Amino acid sequence: MDARRHKVIFDTDPGVDDAMALYFALAHPDIEVIGITTTFGNVSVEQAASNALYLTHIAGFEIPVTQGIAAPLTIPPPVPPAHIHGADGLGNLPERLPVPAALDPRSSAQFIVDMARAQPGEITLVAVGPLGNLSLALALEPGLPHLLREVILMGGTVQEPGNVSPVAEANIANDPHAAADVFAAPWKLTMVGLDVTHRVILPLALFKEIADKQQHIATSTLHHAVAFYADFYSGLYPHVAQIHGCFGHDVLAFLYLVQPELFGLARGRISVITQGVEQGQTLLHSGELQGASATYRQAANRFSQVCMQVDADACKQTLEETLLGNWLA
Repeated sequence: MDARRHKVIFDTDPGVDDAMALYFALAHPDIEVIGITTTFGNVSVEQAASNALYLTHIAGFEIPVTQGIAAPLTIPPPVPPAHIHGADGLGNLPERLPVPAALDPRSSAQFIVDMARAQPGEITLVAVGPLGNLSLALALEPGLPHLLREVILMGGTVQEPGNVSPVAEANIANDPHAAADVFAAPWKLTMVGLDVTHRVILPLALFKEIADKQQHIATSTLHHAVAFYADFYSGLYPHVAQIHGCFGHDVLAFLYLVQPELFGLARGRISVITQGVEQGQTLLHSGELQGASATYRQAANRFSQVCMQVDADACKQTLEETLLGNWLA
């Protein structure tokens, strides 16, 4: 294998933008998806696992898929947003081909731990849903932060208003206690949140162009799903309606992985509010804690990276070039 390729476990709740991210990852020559772990979020975890199996199958890929956490660690489970992604998560597909592949029997948390132990220091985990699988994996293997190469997650926001409350982003708000566990752990972590994902608006016409040129069920399925998603966002935001498009959200986690130079970063400690009206809010603290014990400072001063600026045009160009490449069976 090319040493420049990124080995990735993709933790996901597909979801239209998750499907976009998955196909970008499968299409990009510098990414090797070695496993897909699924969670509740945009759909139930059962539907998420079914969607992951379906999307990989129709694109001609055989990749292990596991079913993971079905509900938040502490708070009541959210209702999946069928008005955003469709009841099936993929814009209400009119029909589906049969899928012969079965799920890997391991839980998503166990799969993450097993793969990290087998390939220490080699795997990047890209998480684009609620973070319960990663929290459970930490409980199974406290040394996980030293076994994974890095964690890149789509979630949270610092300056941009939230999308499920004035201050909270959906992936973090759907399981804030799991997110707090993840942000407290000592891995190399980059948060790709609404501060940048709301700057990358992808026109539906782009996905029509890709589907027309590829003439493949995978890109036709993606175009169908994005059409549903774009209708929602165009009905919500006038500036998105001007191009009849949608936010890139999850795909930006993979764009950061392969082209980090397209992003401007801030560094600091990330914490999560886990209760009250601000539940799910992510806070970025710069500088070191003062007036605390040395042990507490060491635990809390685990600096992460947060994407705060993005070259939106370059991201769109990379997405288009990648999905127009020769990657489909």
